[in-house]
Amino acid sequence: MTSKTEEESLTSNELDQEQLMSLERMDRSSPDLWPVQLPGIYDFASLVSSPLTRPQTPGLALTAQDQALLYQFSALSPAELIEEVRKLQNVAYQLGVEEAKQMTRGKYLHVLAPPKHGTEET
Repeated sequence: MTSKTEEESLTSNELDQEQLMSLERMDRSSPDLWPVQLPGIYDFASLVSSPLTRPQTPGLALTAQDQALLYQFSALSPAELIEEVRKLQNVAYQLGVEEAKQMTRGKYLHVLAPPKHGTEET
């Protein structure tokens, strides 16, 4: 009786393997599977050095003022540090708003317009 179940399981395994067998060929000449290298992307990738071969950058040259600011930030609690980051974000936002106003003003005053040809300035 054991031999019949073993034979049935062997036959079942062989059938499963036959059903799973794929006759499809993975041809490397297929443009869908192996697209042609695009100029630019692959050239850029070769220019970027990998992290393992990246040259070591020298340490940052911090001034005394930079070091004092780092020390001041390191003494802050996480909540205080988050508040400082929010302040910096608000300042950056206000600076962006002011810059947009000035750019609009310059556009209306034609400050950035190219010079007109045919008029002589003396």
